[in-house]
Parts: sequence; C-alpha cells; structure tokens
Amino acid sequence: MNFEFAAPTLFGLEGITGDELRRLNIENVRVENGRVLFSGDENTLARANLNLRTAERVLLVLAEFKATTFEELFQGVYRANLEDYIPKNGAFPVKGHCLSSQLMSVPDCQAIVKKAASKRLGEKYGVSWLPEDGEKYQLQFSLMNDRAVLYLDTSGAGLHKRGYRAVGNDAPLRETLAAAMVMLTRYRGREFLWDPFCGSGTIPIEAALIAKNRAPGLNRSFAAEKFAWMEEKIWQAARSEAFDREFKGDYRILGSDNDPKCVSLAMANARKAGMEKIIEFRDGDATKMSLPAESGILICNPPYGQRMMEQRSAQRLYGELGRHFKFADGWKKYIITSEPEFEHYFGRRADKKRKLYNGMIKCDYYMYTDNSRRKEK
Repeated sequence: MNFEFAAPTLFGLEGITGDELRRLNIENVRVENGRVLFSGDENTLARANLNLRTAERVLLVLAEFKATTFEELFQGVYRANLEDYIPKNGAFPVKGHCLSSQLMSVPDCQAIVKKAASKRLGEKYGVSWLPEDGEKYQLQFSLMNDRAVLYLDTSGAGLHKRGYRAVGNDAPLRETLAAAMVMLTRYRGREFLWDPFCGSGTIPIEAALIAKNRAPGLNRSFAAEKFAWMEEKIWQAARSEAFDREFKGDYRILGSDNDPKCVSLAMANARKAGMEKIIEFRDGDATKMSLPAESGILICNPPYGQRMMEQRSAQRLYGELGRHFKFADGWKKYIITSEPEFEHYFGRRADKKRKLYNGMIKCDYYMYTDNSRRKEK
C-alpha cells in the first residue's frame, strides 16, 4: 500500500527533519510549518519511526478536508476508509487540537470524530456495537484554518522517548531538540565534543548516537508493530538495515556538570543507551574547567533565568562563561538560551543564531563558528 505521512516537529526543526527523510531516500518530502509530509509504504513507516532523530512522531494521513461545521467534520471522517486500517475489535481513541478555526472546542470535535468513525466502522463490519477490546489504533485530528486532517498515530510514545532516559534533571532537554542541536553543528564524530552543562546527559548521548549513526529507535517499540496489517518481517528488515548502517570508530565525547547527582544520572542514561564506552562524564564547573582539548565543538544548554535560576544569576553565569572561553580559539561554540541579551552578557556577537523552541520556551541557538576573528561588544 502507498500512504501519505506527516511527521510533526518542534518549531524550527522542520528543515532538519526533511533532510533526514531525504537521506533515507524517502519520496515526496515536503516541509511545512510544524510538520514534514512524505510518501511511502509499510517499509517507509517502519524506517521513519526507527531512524528519525528530530521528528516528534510519524502519523499516517487518513483524510484531509474543509470543516467549518460539525456536520462537515462528521462527513469528512465518515468518508475516510477507516476499515482499511482499524480491525473490527480495534480500539480507536481520539485526540486532537484546534487552531484558528470556526470549530475550536476540542472535546466537541473529539466526540464528533469518534461518532463518525464508529458509524463508518460499524456499517462496514455489520455491527451495531464495536467491542474495542483489541490493539490500540490512536486517531488524531488537526483543525487549522478550517482545514481538518485525520491521522493514525503509528509511533505510540513520542519519538523523543528513545528508551534511555527514565528520569531527567530539573530542566530536561527533549531528545529531539538535543539531536537537532548536534546536527546543526555538522558534527560527524571526528572532532572532540563537549557539553559543560550535561545535566542528564541528553546532548552527549544524542551526539554519540549520531557519531555511530545508530538509529535512535532501536531500543524501543512502536504502536504500528501491533497493527494487524503490519507484518513482523517489515520491522525485522528495518532494524537489520539500521544495524548495517552503523559506524565503528573511536570518538571523543565529554559531558560535565557541577552537580555530581546529574553526572551519576547521565552515566546511568548512557549505559541504558549503550553509549557508556564512548562518552566520558566528569564533575566540573564550566566557568573554571580547563579546556579538555585544543580544539573541538562545545554544545550546551546552560540554565535559563526563567527555569532553574533567577535571571540575574543566569546573566552572571553567561558573563563568566564568556570570559572563560574568550581565548578558546580552537573551539566552535553552540549555546541555546531564552535570554534575549545573551550576546551582551557573553561579550561577543554570535556568527549565526537560529530560533528554536525548548518545549514551549522560545530560545535562540547562538553559533560561534568563526574563531579567526572576535566580535566583542
């Protein structure tokens, strides 16, 4: 079968996800705000779930239509070929969201979608009551600018849940964002990589996965593995292909933090990810530690004033960092923060910056890549 898929992303990561899909030789990739569309078959479904680092999940597009009234929403869902995907005993809960549309009540829209899906499936299976005691087929809907899209979620838990982080520190960085931050540095495993605020270890672990070209979904399961129409051999082939694509080599990755509890947690998470042999973790104050190598890539998510420290304390920290790294000419530095005056406190204008979202927090990713000249303010 040939399907249309949508991979929702955190805002700012759409282009990176599109590039990931193209590198997997997946067809008809189209980048839009907040999502990336693509085409393929059951093999594509499995490969995308296993390999995507920066997407939040993989959704199968069931229908798309205009919906300005509840009747239009009902009829649009009722016309979808749901019986091709959901068996007679399948459970099909509904969730979704509404934005800038005439239909803005999510609970009411959920009820309409459920009612229409139940009618369609009941008629196709010739029953007046659907038991829903089988496997789960999560339906999702999106209503935006009066356009409705009905999806089947193939991922289950979000793709950021790689399986290595049971708990995080006080301000965990989502794995998909950490992977994108590493990918934006063009890191391929050859340089020394250091995260001096490693917290629960997310950035070093994602960097290690990228260096080894290990598929991030290898240690977890997906909702579509239990779909009646997805054969087990498809998942076996996708996992075998992912193993074959892995690299072998020596990598230099360091994570450090001034909280020993964070360092212990990061080490435990690295073990769960199978990356403990290629990442070193140390206790250390980022503003006082000696540089671990003459050159490399520094990536970090330092505390923000609005999250873990008072803003003034965070600003003082940025100033200390700027002074400490002032002459670290062999290092490219990549720093994410929500502080709008970061460059002022750090003491140097970034060579580039990119708007990203850490959860609901609007941030900038400051990139210091040109070490031949310093732009001090």
